[in-house]
Amino acid sequence: MTAPPSASALPRGVALLIACGAIVSLVTFGVRASFGLFLTPMSTQFGWGRDVFSDAMAISNLLFGAVQPVAGAFADRYGMRRVVIAGILVYALGTALMIFGSSVLVLHLTAGVLTGIGVGAGSFAIIMAGLGKLVPPERRSWVFGMMTAANSMGQLLVPPLASLAIDVVDWQFALLAMAVSLLMVLPLVLPIVAPTTQSAPAPAVGPTSLKAALAEAWADKSYRLLLAGFFVCGFHVAFVQVHLPSYIKDAGLPLWLAAAALALIGGFNIIGSYTAGVMGGTRSKRGILAWIYGLRALVFAVFVLVGPSTISVIVFASVLGLLWLSTVPPTSGLVAQIYGARYMSTLFGIVFFSHQVGAFIGLTVGGRLYEMTGSYDTTWWLSVALGLFAAVVHIPIDERPLAKRAAAAA
Repeated sequence: MTAPPSASALPRGVALLIACGAIVSLVTFGVRASFGLFLTPMSTQFGWGRDVFSDAMAISNLLFGAVQPVAGAFADRYGMRRVVIAGILVYALGTALMIFGSSVLVLHLTAGVLTGIGVGAGSFAIIMAGLGKLVPPERRSWVFGMMTAANSMGQLLVPPLASLAIDVVDWQFALLAMAVSLLMVLPLVLPIVAPTTQSAPAPAVGPTSLKAALAEAWADKSYRLLLAGFFVCGFHVAFVQVHLPSYIKDAGLPLWLAAAALALIGGFNIIGSYTAGVMGGTRSKRGILAWIYGLRALVFAVFVLVGPSTISVIVFASVLGLLWLSTVPPTSGLVAQIYGARYMSTLFGIVFFSHQVGAFIGLTVGGRLYEMTGSYDTTWWLSVALGLFAAVVHIPIDERPLAKRAAAAA
């Protein structure tokens, strides 16, 4: 059996860049994963329904996705470093200004608009696509798995610290501390330089312009199926990330358990993401994705039927963690494998926009259905149905590179 690729197989300079990118992703994703902890204290202090904060997070997720392809196109053409630095600065500003979000408008501008634009340009997806250009094709799936595992490490570490800051000081201090942590990782972005389409020679086969690459991908049914599947991932992740803490508190369970659940999801997803990245290098990526979404549907169904308790929350978070962002390595790997790495930042950015549209709908539906029914049960069962849908749509994806398909047809 072939051993999985490791950092030791890469040049020292590239391995260092991957480490820098992983730390930046850890912090940026960890901050974003902690926002759900602020739903209850901010809603209680300002007298909002849960739909108000949920809508702010929905706006953030939608803009995150909308900015992603644009930022990816700039990164493809001019390099990712300037794009990521600008994004993190806006992200930190929006996080800090959330402390002034006593009105709905200010909350939506800071927690929604600013954080959405900032994380869209300064997120792991831009960094991951840039690093994917620095390694040979057989190493990409592993690198994507490592970067996704770094995100999960952020979710393991940051939410418990944010919860502690909220309990010991207040939620305003916790937001400021997270904004400062974003600024502290800026120096690690400076050494990361990935090739751009200006400096890279044109490939012997495949599209020679971004417009041609977009047209080629959209004409392929497999690309549209990836969009549909990743939409479901966004719905699942955003709903759980923002509403799970309140769902746990509604059951009379303590806040520390909600923070522990988010941390457990992040911790176990380190294993899940890395494993998916390694498996994606040797096995069918579409098959991996079909299994992940099908198992998610099963986990959601069992959790709702059993009901929240300390034990069930811990088991649910641990198992879901294995399936959490483990969709990212095979999904991004399929984009690179089928359509090539040259325009990957843009093409994966569009797929990620579908993910964030799903996140927007998951958050708005979850918040509004709760206000209408006083329960999250309907959204949980909708998540089950969507998981089964996503498992099915990945089965017909053609994993062969477009160039090989064209050659076979000729």
